[in-house]
Amino acid sequence: MIRLALLRHGHTAWNRAHRIQGRTDIPLDDQAVAGLRALRLPPPWDRAQLWSSPLQRAAQTAELVAGRVPRTDPALMEMDWGDWEGQHGTELRADPASGFRDIEDWGWNYAPPGGESPAHLRARLVPWANALTRDSVAVCHIGVMRVLLAHATGWDFDGPAPFAVKRNRLFVINISEKGWSFDGTPVRMEARP
Repeated sequence: MIRLALLRHGHTAWNRAHRIQGRTDIPLDDQAVAGLRALRLPPPWDRAQLWSSPLQRAAQTAELVAGRVPRTDPALMEMDWGDWEGQHGTELRADPASGFRDIEDWGWNYAPPGGESPAHLRARLVPWANALTRDSVAVCHIGVMRVLLAHATGWDFDGPAPFAVKRNRLFVINISEKGWSFDGTPVRMEARP
């Protein structure tokens, strides 16, 4: 069995402004950098293989909490939000012509205009995860985490998710030939001494 721990990247200026980031390559803000410098991966995750999305907010987070440069893989890149990138969900929700839906109302196959569906992400993420050869930490994005956790829990993007993705916590998925499962209790990052 391989264990995969998922960690969401730190805040960016767009996160704080509630803008949809997607694949737009926004760096961590100064407050996030300072906060992440005070944290580290807890054992045994500090010795696990370290991966991240190639987007700088994820790679920066990985290096700050692990003290080493992660391996990057394009499979871990955030979902493409298409025409909605850079916009505010509240404004899109108020415009009936936008087609905006909350993620809990997407199902696997809905996609933003010009963007990707959860099914598209799953098609690139599951083969990547199944190819892991040792316990790993992947620093990535909320869209990526939702898809991997949905695959592990059976959630189908229809109704409330059976998990809440929060920052500074590891969400552990067990991957075996018999299938995937989610540990259920996130592991908190440790304070640096």
